Amino acid sequence: MIRILSVFLLFLNIGSALLQPLSIQPAPAYTSWIIGDTADVVRQPLGGVVLAGGSTDVDAAMRWFLHRSGGGDVLILRSSGKDGYNEYLYQKLGETVNSVETILLNNRELASNPAIIRKVRTAEAIFFAGGDQGNYVRFWQGTPVADALNERIRQGAVMGGTSAGCGILGQVYFSALEGTVTSAEALANPYDKRVDLRRDDFLKQPLLANTITDMHYAARDRQGRHLVFLARALTDWGMPARGIGVDEKTAVCVTPDGVVNVFGQGNAYFLQTMGTKPERCQANQPLTWKQNGKAVRVTTIAGSATGTGGFNLVTFQPELTGQSHYWSVENGVRH
Repeated sequence: MIRILSVFLLFLNIGSALLQPLSIQPAPAYTSWIIGDTADVVRQPLGGVVLAGGSTDVDAAMRWFLHRSGGGDVLILRSSGKDGYNEYLYQKLGETVNSVETILLNNRELASNPAIIRKVRTAEAIFFAGGDQGNYVRFWQGTPVADALNERIRQGAVMGGTSAGCGILGQVYFSALEGTVTSAEALANPYDKRVDLRRDDFLKQPLLANTITDMHYAARDRQGRHLVFLARALTDWGMPARGIGVDEKTAVCVTPDGVVNVFGQGNAYFLQTMGTKPERCQANQPLTWKQNGKAVRVTTIAGSATGTGGFNLVTFQPELTGQSHYWSVENGVRH
């Protein structure tokens, strides 16, 4: 009798629990700032991509970016910082857009927030601010926000980024999940754990297929580590990857058909491997990649206030012969 009563009470408790109202968890709150019209407007963007090398933004390149939005809604995504881009883009550059909104997307949970995903899907222009590149990968890669970003790329939204925001735009990218790495460190040991490369699992801009971007190029002596990234791609994956390096206060603007214009005070560098693997690329040994002094072809284009052409990203070729030179590495030293 006691056992029957216990079973009855157990079922009674289960039934009571089932009758309780379900608790629906609200989407996590997020921080955002908006200037302009808060109502969505539908415009046809012109597409393209902006690769900015960091430090002071290049006004002419940012005007190009705003113009390519078609006058629509501009979205800034960042993992730290505040709304410094809002007034600059909305009021100071002389291009008319419907709105500029900055969203602080600073944890992985927010990358599933339906409101943020809706903002991404309705933006005509999307820009990634600078910050910690590892956090962008940690918080956004493989999330619904990344899916929405790729959807907008396919639909023709213009996209860009500066510093760390530029670093995540290539389909091959340095993750920075193990921290940054200098050229000297990478050249001395191409398999240092900090040389953590990923491919085809984050942003998928067709203009940047098989391409690794790097920023603060001359100021932080990034050329050597960029060569290591290319050497690893060729050694590990058999991928003749390409590289785009951008100096500070400089930006590379590319139309969907691959036409390049370089704005600003520094240079842009377009690196292409010649298809032959390094003579030595192994753990705890300095890189050697000579190939008779022609391991990687480099086309350097100086920025200007009005934009300097001379390169096409689709063909990855300079428009004029004689514009290119070569880099190589011997025993960890770049030549």
